[in-house]
Amino acid sequence: APESLMQALEDLDYLAALDNDGNLSEFGIIMSEFPLDPQLSKSILASCEFECVDEMLTIAAMVTAPNCFLHAPPGTEEIALNCWRKFSHPAGDHFTLINIFNAFKEASANSASQCNNEKWCRDYFLSCSALRMAEIIRAELVEIMKRIELPISEPDFGSKENILSIKKSLLSGYFMHIARDVDGSGNYLMLTHRQVAQLHPFSSYCNTRRIPEWVLFHEFSISEDNSIRVVSEISPDLFVELVPQYYFSNLPPSESKDLLQEVINHLSPVSTTKEEQK
Repeated sequence: APESLMQALEDLDYLAALDNDGNLSEFGIIMSEFPLDPQLSKSILASCEFECVDEMLTIAAMVTAPNCFLHAPPGTEEIALNCWRKFSHPAGDHFTLINIFNAFKEASANSASQCNNEKWCRDYFLSCSALRMAEIIRAELVEIMKRIELPISEPDFGSKENILSIKKSLLSGYFMHIARDVDGSGNYLMLTHRQVAQLHPFSSYCNTRRIPEWVLFHEFSISEDNSIRVVSEISPDLFVELVPQYYFSNLPPSESKDLLQEVINHLSPVSTTKEEQK
């Protein structure tokens, strides 16, 4: 559909993947080397600047591979939630996925048997095939990084600086995937579509029963009860720091946009006054 094509071109423009003539920019050419969604490619490239490539490659592999969570058989739902809670990270689902991938790698290293790997996954209600696929995807992404001579930073997962760097990298690509809880009960209004969504049941926030106000999400699914999947908390300050101004100015009017504008005004009152005068 022409509308879909125009929306896709507009998204690529916001990601700085196109030049003024509508061709791929130099940045866009590098992004196109990755067989991933443009937002994910942009986040990986941003992680080179923020020095969290190792962690970002793991996130990219985990969200590209099939869902790693298994549907618990009837009567075992609470057991499954307790198992998944061991991997939960307070910063959000992207970080929980890193914990799961690292735990799977550690279990694989401690076990010489494929059967033991599968048992470990069954015990934690996780998909062994999905996690193996994530391993393969991550290895392919590492090879692409080496081929196009991009730096891969040393792993530093868990430090406060690293958590912030990962969020900055994610926001660099997924600033179009921001939602805000409008009533404190988990009804998230997406900034772009003005559509209300719920957290996906597999979200670690559902497990811990904590509802962050502002979130970045990986994808929105209409087929799964209007839910947003793979969600992590972000701060409005971080959003306004990294979002392209021309993207923000094109957002539809909403209470969320007004709140973000207040943050911008607070951070740079002088430049805002000059902009209003202009």
